[in-house]
Amino acid sequence: MIDFIQDLKTRNETLFYFGAVCFVLSILFLILAKTTTTQVYGVNAWYKPFKFAFSTLTFAWAMAWYCYYLPDFNIKLFNWSIIILLGFEIVYIAIQASRGQLSHYNLISSFYSAMFSLMALAASLATIYTAYVGLLFFKNSFLELPDYYVWAIRLSILIFVIFSFEGFAMGSRMNHNVGALNENSNWFILGWSKTVGDLRVSHFIGMHALQVLPILSFYVLKNTKLTIGLSIIYGLLALLTLIQALQGRPLFKYKDEVNSTK
Repeated sequence: MIDFIQDLKTRNETLFYFGAVCFVLSILFLILAKTTTTQVYGVNAWYKPFKFAFSTLTFAWAMAWYCYYLPDFNIKLFNWSIIILLGFEIVYIAIQASRGQLSHYNLISSFYSAMFSLMALAASLATIYTAYVGLLFFKNSFLELPDYYVWAIRLSILIFVIFSFEGFAMGSRMNHNVGALNENSNWFILGWSKTVGDLRVSHFIGMHALQVLPILSFYVLKNTKLTIGLSIIYGLLALLTLIQALQGRPLFKYKDEVNSTK
């Protein structure tokens, strides 16, 4: 792990430190979630900024690692675009959590509506830029890298982009659930619903393909066909959880929830 961190810092010092800041913030937000009582939609308000900060950490470090391989890539522009766009989201979400107010789906005033739109724009621009990086991985050859690893990066970015934009399914509904209004069952830290469909499940699974597939390909599979096969299965898993959520069904049905509906 120490070797990875040192190598990551060498590859992209800017995104390394941005990720480190996100890590510190995620710890702070988690502590606040455990020590304060402010709630939004039935769960502690600080869980949301924690999830966004930690997710941004994993994204920033993954992209810092992958973009190092790209020839003639304007890494400074990419770095600062990601820092500004995603940093803005984390800061605003944290401010709203401190006030016990919604960040997403908040249309109670023109200001909050504008901020919600700006967050959507920030996420979209970051995703589009990531899609461009993915396109460069498809266009270029990387003779110094194993083919299976390159394909893992390509397909992980593709899945990430698709299910990042799946967030618009929540934004358009002003609701991350199907069958209830923004219900949270406090399922671990993720907060996914135990009783109705939850669109956040496929969003989470798809976006974290960015880390899961390259790691498994490089350290475990070490084979191009197996990597492509796993990527297809992983993408189908994300798709099936999306279909399941759209049908109003939770990821898992717990016994207590089953008994309560009888």
